[in-house]
Amino acid sequence: MAEKKTIDARGTYCPGPLMELIAGMKMASVGDELEVLSTDEGSAKDIPEWINKVGHQVVSTSEANGTWHVVVRKMK
Repeated sequence: MAEKKTIDARGTYCPGPLMELIAGMKMASVGDELEVLSTDEGSAKDIPEWINKVGHQVVSTSEANGTWHVVVRKMK
């Protein structure tokens, strides 16, 4: 059964949120969703670019009150 995990990278700057996601993906199972919380606006661009490059799926990207929420799914 797939899990949903949250990676709270608020207060860190590039490449921090992406590096935390990469570490989380190594621990995740195929089908798991990981939501990255980031106050670094660059994460909204950097994370989807990396996810697409390595063959995973971007589920959603949104911003609320200065925090970016990037949800991705591990595909392989």
